[in-house]
Amino acid sequence: MIDSFRGKYFFLSNFYKFPVTLQGITYPSGEAAFQSQKTNSREKKIELFANCLEPGLAKRRGRALPRPPGWDEALRLPAMKRVVRAKFSPHRCPDLVESLLDTGNLELVEGNTWGDQFWGCVYREGVGWVGENNLGIVLMESRAILRGIYPF
Repeated sequence: MIDSFRGKYFFLSNFYKFPVTLQGITYPSGEAAFQSQKTNSREKKIELFANCLEPGLAKRRGRALPRPPGWDEALRLPAMKRVVRAKFSPHRCPDLVESLLDTGNLELVEGNTWGDQFWGCVYREGVGWVGENNLGIVLMESRAILRGIYPF
């Protein structure tokens, strides 16, 4: 199990500074690309997120935007899938794809200490990892898709 997207596995984090292109706009991180999907305005996407070099600032800017109707229930998970699939596109960066594939069959858990139980999990003494781990699941799904394309 990989339970921390830090150090050697920081590339799995949305805070990893790696360009992600969605709808013709390139963002400096997965976090900026993800947060940009909360607005339909191309101008706001560029102004608030495309030039935002710090993922933490992109996250704060995204949180300041009104959530689109249905964001939590139906839109945020597909938004994350678009980001992860764009980030790990074999045509953009084969080395990044290889790093994801090198995680083998290990379970990917976005373990965190800030309490995010939707995208990740928190560790509870005597219980273990608690949370939905949706980012980990999206990454593992993407890894499986890539294996189908590139049987390494």
